Amino acid sequence: MSTLATPTSADLFEIRRTTTPVPDEQREAALAAPKFGTVFTEHMARVSYTHESGWQDRRVEQYGPLQLDPATSVLHYAQEIFEGLKAYRHGDGSVWTFRPQANAARFARSATRLALPVLDEADFLGAIEALVRTDLAWVPSGEETSLYLRPFMYASEPFLGVRPSLEAEFLVIASPVGPYFAGGVRPVAIWVDQTYHRAGAGGTGDAKCGGNYAASLLPQQNAYDKGFEQVCFLDASTNTMLEELGGMNVFLVSADGSVSTPPTSGAILEGVTRSSIIQLLTDAGHEVSERPLPLTEVTAGLADGSIAEVFACGTAAVVTPIGRLASDDFDLTVGDGAAGAVTSRIRTELTDIQYGRASDRHSWLHRLA
Repeated sequence: MSTLATPTSADLFEIRRTTTPVPDEQREAALAAPKFGTVFTEHMARVSYTHESGWQDRRVEQYGPLQLDPATSVLHYAQEIFEGLKAYRHGDGSVWTFRPQANAARFARSATRLALPVLDEADFLGAIEALVRTDLAWVPSGEETSLYLRPFMYASEPFLGVRPSLEAEFLVIASPVGPYFAGGVRPVAIWVDQTYHRAGAGGTGDAKCGGNYAASLLPQQNAYDKGFEQVCFLDASTNTMLEELGGMNVFLVSADGSVSTPPTSGAILEGVTRSSIIQLLTDAGHEVSERPLPLTEVTAGLADGSIAEVFACGTAAVVTPIGRLASDDFDLTVGDGAAGAVTSRIRTELTDIQYGRASDRHSWLHRLA
């Protein structure tokens, strides 16, 4: 468990406080029952980039609209990346985040893939720390609540021409949140889409960019219309292998306790929650395989009971049990439809570490305030 960061990161950010602070009672009302991604704190962290000067003007400023020229590159060529992580208030009032160095590294990989300038880890962490310390009163303390942090970067040069932008903006905004799914932690129903694909080999599937999520929205809406909470995609090459949900990785738990998850082969995002779960499962003695998962194997395993549990994971939803998988030619209940023992245990273990209720034996926590 790391201590407070050295002054060389967050203290580089000039704090320009809002002139219209939110009244305490309005903030407390927002924190009492936070909905995911609908209310935002009073400030945002920001760093600007130009090809000539590099990264400059590190500041925390009032949250507000961005002014964009109609020719701004991101609006035409989708040069944009983002991350997602959370700040957790512990029982003693301190505030921590979880494995932010891994998010910083993935952000750098995404920037490289999208031909955006790479932001170094110190600036990534410094922006988060400066923002959280400025808006510390916005970190909730209720059960299953946290401050969701959204770092993002976009190409800001105003020009029309297919080349990498010479200017960029990096920002971090924050939103107090409760559970990702409105119904709380419960098994969800998943539609397996056999028509559309999220990403393909050699594309941007392993980068966290908006285009991947835009590609998932139509099949996601189709799944909603059928009464399902999420959609699961198959591989674009053969249309036979389970890959990932629109914004989450997927795990299968066999009746013998072994666990399988699709490999991150370039089309699947390397989730921070995913890698943490693999470590915790391995610590607990489970055999964990990262391997291709044929849909026929999954459906057969659910039908004969050899696959006992299925769950999805990601920063926003943490660990979500899956109670039903369906498509045009099958409709299968996972186990008895309830959250399985392994799923429940791994979720509890992970969240206990994040909220400071359990030992941080892998030194994953990073103190913000």
